[in-house]
Formats: sequence, C-alpha cells, structure tokens
Amino acid sequence: MPGRSSGRGRPEPRSSAGENRLPPAAAVIVAVITYAALPESLLVGPRFAIPVVELVLLCTLLVTNPRRLVRQTRWSRAASIALACVVIGTNLVALGMLVNALTSSKAEGTSLLLAGMQVWVTNVIGFGLLFWEVDRGGPVARHTLARNQLLPADWRFSQDENQDAVREVSASSSVSSNWRPAFIDYLYVSLTNSSAFSPTDTMPLTGRAKALMGLEATAALLTSLLVVARAVGALGSGGG
Repeated sequence: MPGRSSGRGRPEPRSSAGENRLPPAAAVIVAVITYAALPESLLVGPRFAIPVVELVLLCTLLVTNPRRLVRQTRWSRAASIALACVVIGTNLVALGMLVNALTSSKAEGTSLLLAGMQVWVTNVIGFGLLFWEVDRGGPVARHTLARNQLLPADWRFSQDENQDAVREVSASSSVSSNWRPAFIDYLYVSLTNSSAFSPTDTMPLTGRAKALMGLEATAALLTSLLVVARAVGALGSGGG
C-alpha cells in the first residue's frame, strides 16, 4: 500500500528492512548485569530471580526477531513493553530501598555510591527501552510502515523539524531522508532527561510521554541528590 505524498510532492515510503536487534538487546543485558550486581539488601527476592525473568522475556523476543525487528504480534509487543516495565519497576523499588538505607548508621559510603550509580544507569536504560517501545506504535511499526500509517508521535526529534535548515542539515531531516528514530535516539533522550532532569532537544508531545519523562527525572533527581550526595559525604568524613 503506497504512502501518501509529502508536502514537497515526494512519496512517503516505508523505512528500511527493520531496526537492528543488537543495540536494545545489549542494553537489556547491561541492565540485567547491573541489577544482579546490586547489594543484597536492594534486591527484590533472590538475586537472580528478576534477571532470569528479564532474560526469558528477552529470549522470547529474540525468537520473534533475531536480527532485525520486522515482525510484531500482540503478545510480542506486550512482552517488549513488559520487559521495559520490569526493568523500571524493580529499579524503582531498589531506589526506594536505597533511600531507606540512608537512615542506617551502618551504611557505608562506598557501597551507597556504587549502588547509586547502578540504579541511575539502570534507570536510563529502562526508560530508554520504554520510550523506544511506545513512540509511534513501536520499533516495528516505525520502520516498516509508511508515515501516513504511523500512530501520532509521542516525541518530536530535531530531525522532525529541520527540513527548512541549510542543505547539509536538512539533508538528514525526516522529510528529506525519511529518517525514523532508532533505539540509540531514545536512549539519548533518556540519558539527557536523567542528567538535566528536563527535556533537552527532544520534546514530549503526549500526556504519557510527559508522565514517563517526569517519573524518570524524579527518580534520577532522588538518586543524585539523596543517594550520591550522602555517599560522597560519608566518604569525605571517613565513613566508607
């Protein structure tokens, strides 16, 4: 089914043969390892319980799309979103436990600092995965459908609005090159949101996008101000 024409008279073709599976799969592996390495007091259940659940979900998704994301079913999309939610949910619980640990006089500065960094990194990966899953119908839809078939965007990237810039800039715009956001773009959005506690060059357009970014920024702020600051203070006073 051909796509409708753009404002400049060019057709709106489908994108490439599908997004590469490796970057998001590698991010999940990093999140699994980071969570499994948390102190025992910050884990939900046995040490490897949550990592095993995450790996099982990842393996089922790899069976569906081992190399490129070209096929999607209702259950595979649900599993993808569930995987991101498990990463985020368990990490938020770990954050709550970590904040609670600050009240303990036995808490070591070095241990808190390391755990705070682990929680922050997992926060970035988890929300990056969820942003990637929900925007414009998900990664399969974004790269296999014509633009007129995509769901409304949750985020506006700079490539979506630079078509009127100078030639070397507009050449990579969505209008000129049929650019579609990939996992690295959403991971960058998550990273900058966790660092600046606000949107930078990519703006949320929908209520759910704003809610997700707000939740992520709040978690990152708690980690930075309460956990890391307390850990550094303990190190400086000789408590680590």
